[in-house]
Amino acid sequence: MWIDTHCHLDAPEFKPDLATLMADAQQSGVSAWVVPAVTLATCTDVIALSEQQSACIPALGLHPIYADAVHEMSHIDQLDELLATHRPWAVGEIGLDFFVEGLDEKKQTDLFVAQLKLARKYDLPVVLHVRRSQDKILKYLRQFPVKGGFAHAFNGSDQQAMQFVQMGFKLGFGGAMTYSRALRIRHLAVTLPLDSIVIETDGPDIPPEWAPHQRHTPDQLPRIAKVLAALRGGIALDELSIQLRINTEVALGRALPV
Repeated sequence: MWIDTHCHLDAPEFKPDLATLMADAQQSGVSAWVVPAVTLATCTDVIALSEQQSACIPALGLHPIYADAVHEMSHIDQLDELLATHRPWAVGEIGLDFFVEGLDEKKQTDLFVAQLKLARKYDLPVVLHVRRSQDKILKYLRQFPVKGGFAHAFNGSDQQAMQFVQMGFKLGFGGAMTYSRALRIRHLAVTLPLDSIVIETDGPDIPPEWAPHQRHTPDQLPRIAKVLAALRGGIALDELSIQLRINTEVALGRALPV
């Protein structure tokens, strides 16, 4: 059974047929999803989804691409209240994004640091967004260390990867890894210690090579796992599944309910 460590099941793209999508994914071998919120509104959606489906592991947080729209203190105070009331498994999706043009770095940084402090307050792992921002994120993790978590859609250097691993993070690999031209990502997927890796879809985003212009659905995770197994020299799928589940539980600091 496979664990999707990053899937936006609450996204509007999934609303029309979510029940069918989840059933198809479970039939294909996916047993649980980590579902990270990205705004206060989606925090509410993620909470509701996790209450309806025990296979949905909630993470509550404010995504950096929305930092310009955040009234920092009021939003942080509301997130603080949600964390205190609902006790999710993680804080996320949080981080920094230096790929999207026009985002205010100071606002992103202030929002990120405030949420690291909340993760420390509630002793929770975090789900990190690290797009072109690995060094800055490592800087703030050293200043405000947390209990680990996931570095989602990792695409950094070997040195950066090991720094995240040493801080207790598992590195997420998904649709981007399936492209033959993704040489750096594939290099990491092959050379990193297996106990430092998790898999994800990031559905509905980052579709795999076999469906490049389609909505990325959660039933594709087992096929992503097969790509990882092949890249690592044909490791047995049952062995890979067990190790990835262990990695996920270590990152979350809790045993999965399914």
